[in-house]
Order: sequence, then C-alpha cells, then structure tokens
Amino acid sequence: MPNFLLLLLVVLRAVAAVTGDAAGDAADLCAGRRIHIRTLPPQFNTHLLRHCDASFPLADPSAVATFAPSCDSLANHGLGPRTHARSHSWYRTDARLFEPFFHHRLLERDCLVADPAIADAVFVPYYAGLDSLPYVLDPSLLNSSALHGASLAQFLAGDSPQILSRRHGHDHFMVLAGSAWDHSQPPHSEPRLWGTTSLVRLPEFENFTFLAFESRSWPWQEHAIPHPTSFHPASLQRLDAWLARARSSRRTTLMLYAGGVSRPSRPNIRGSILAECANRTDACVVVDCSAGKCSHDPVRYMRPMLGAKFCLEPPGDTPTRRSTFDAILAGCVPVFFEDAAARRQYGWHLPPGRYDEFSVHIQKETVVLGGVKIAETLAAVPDAEVRRMRERAIEMAPRVLYRRHGSTMELREAGKDAVDLAVDGALRRIRRRVLALDEGQPEMIYAQEDDNVEM
Repeated sequence: MPNFLLLLLVVLRAVAAVTGDAAGDAADLCAGRRIHIRTLPPQFNTHLLRHCDASFPLADPSAVATFAPSCDSLANHGLGPRTHARSHSWYRTDARLFEPFFHHRLLERDCLVADPAIADAVFVPYYAGLDSLPYVLDPSLLNSSALHGASLAQFLAGDSPQILSRRHGHDHFMVLAGSAWDHSQPPHSEPRLWGTTSLVRLPEFENFTFLAFESRSWPWQEHAIPHPTSFHPASLQRLDAWLARARSSRRTTLMLYAGGVSRPSRPNIRGSILAECANRTDACVVVDCSAGKCSHDPVRYMRPMLGAKFCLEPPGDTPTRRSTFDAILAGCVPVFFEDAAARRQYGWHLPPGRYDEFSVHIQKETVVLGGVKIAETLAAVPDAEVRRMRERAIEMAPRVLYRRHGSTMELREAGKDAVDLAVDGALRRIRRRVLALDEGQPEMIYAQEDDNVEM
C-alpha cells in the first residue's frame, strides 16, 4: 500500500479513536485526553527551585546573577512578582521558571488520572532548565554536560518500569524552558560546547515529545510553543480590557525595534535595522533591551509597542524572539525577516496559512544586500490593511498568552490559551504515534501532517 494511503488510514483511525460517535463523546468527555503526571523525587523538580540567587553553589556570584533566576521570580508559581501593587495581570516573568508554572497549570486540568495504565499520555514534570544550571555555570562540570538528564532516565527505567516500557516512551512528554538547541549537543561530542547539554539527544528520551520555546527544524519529537510574556490574566474581564486597550491605542510610530543595540561586526539584518532607525528617527523607535534590561520590566517595551504600527522581529542568536508575542499582545503588527522566526515554529498556536493576515514578511537578504528600506516598505502598506492586520493579531493574542493559574471558569470557557493548545497538540501527536505502533506501521510515527492546525 502506498505510504500516503497508509498515512491516511492512520490519521482517519486516530480521528475515529478520538472522536468516536456522538453518544460515546457524551458519555466520556475525557476520551483520548487522559494524562498521568509522573511522581518524581523532588531532586528532579521542587528541590531545583533552590537554584536561585546566591544559594546556587558556585563561587562566582556574578555568574549566578546572570544565569540563575532570582528567588523573587519564584513568586506566583513561577510567574514572578506583580509589576506593581495594583496589577492583576502583569508580572515580572522569568522564562527560565516556565517549567514549574506549566507543571502547576497541568495540575489544574480535567482528565488527570492516577493510573498510568489508562492514560493516553504521561507528563514528566522535570524542571530540565534548572537542572542544567550546574553544567552551564560550573566550569568543572563542562565535560560532564552529557549527563544532564541521565539520573532521570535511570529513575524512569527503574521505578514502575512498565509505565515507560508500555509504549517505549512514545506517550511521554516534557517541557523545556528554553530552546531545544540548548539541549541538543551530541552526547559523545568532544570538546563539549559551553552552555549546552545533551538532554534531547539521550537515547532514553528519543521517543519523548519535547515542548520548547524553539525547536530545531528536523527532529520529529520536538515542537515549539510560545515564549511566555508578562501578561497572565486570570479573568475574562481583564483579558478583554487589555485587548480593548490594544485596539484603541493611538499609533503614531511607524515601526519599533526592541532588542539589543550593539552593532554586529559584520552585516546582518539587526545591524541594518539599527542603521536605518538611526537615520529615520521620524519613523522608527528603538527600545534598548541590552543586558537584559527588558527581561523583567514589561512597561519598558509594552507602552512603546502600543504606540507603534509595526514591530520588527529580526533573528538574533536563534531565529525566534519573545518580542514576537509581546507585539501580538500589543496589537503591533510583527514584521518577520525569515520563516524560521515563527511560521515554521508555532503551528499549533499560529496557523502558518494565516501569517499574511496578521504579519508582514520582508526577506532579510533584500534589506542587508539589496538596499530595500524597511520604513519605505511598511509606509506603503495601506492604512486599511494595517488596521486589518492589527485586528487579526489581536484576535490571535489569546492563543499565545499563558493565563494565570486559578483562572475563572468564564475565561477558561472563552477559549484555549497557550498551555491548552500545547497540551492538545502533544496529545494529538501522541495519539497518532501510538496508533501507528498499534497498527504495525512504525514509519508513520515520523509524519507530522497534523502539527499545523487551522483555527
């Protein structure tokens, strides 16, 4: 049977297994959605929260201040402290603490089961980013960075091993508070690269689904989910109030760039943006986010974004940027310079087929090497088209924000946020993978046709 027919059969059977008939759905609302959360020794999660401020066991406190999250950031289950006393939705969120926040949100979900034998998926609440800190910060452990996650693999294989062996890990998923690139160094590579580990390359985890802020372009077990912003509403009223502000905000700036302002040593898109903004102060605003100035201070960039029509999102060390999601929340139309910045990353949250409705794409080579002026290109977009794109971006905003834990039922019923869509996507991928195994079609495991879903 041709491969495309096999794939069609697997997909159709997966849909049938998930949906069932109408009577079955009414009787079992958790069909295909049951999640078992593994109970791990605290050394793999809660004890890692001690790795903050000077409590991290390193001699150089300046390194800790740079790389380890502050203890203040642990407030509100990882959302961080409120930006100010009267704030109900804005927090000084440190993305490195996303793992405990995601864990807490998952504990609030329906359809959690204590018996892994009846679960459709198994969530492993490992705070991987925090556990990588010793290998990232301690020079004496640099050559041991391939051991990151090895203790967890040993525990999962030895404690109730039937949970892992039942489906060989294909039904397991984890979250990474960072880029998958940071944890994808080959285990046996020499010399070891500073700042990276081999977690996702360990053979014990090769069948797991990893949700990260940025995925690599080829591995089938990874998928990107939005970078967390500082906006975490707990009620529909507060979400609607913010979106109304974004819609009505007066936009007097053509374009805005928020990011590092150091000039690169060789020509690239970020350098071209900075040069053009320096010459077009009438059309461009630059928000200096160098040295982490914007990391925990959303007021610094959100207010200017509310006053801008377009937000420039050039790639940096890696293609994706948190600023993309801040811009969408602010109703500032994102301008991308390569597809890897978002279109190829966030298919569960931002359907690729709709990017032209809420964003602008300018190929970076045409700017860096071809003399294309960004301001002229954006100024040529008709005002009616800008308003339409802004409205579409604001419509997308609830899909990319992480609402606060303990949110009202009204907000939860209004629509799915980034956590809901991430879990739905992981369940969808796991169901297809397990069905392919059950059908004796292991080659179908690697198909990803369901990864980019339409709204």
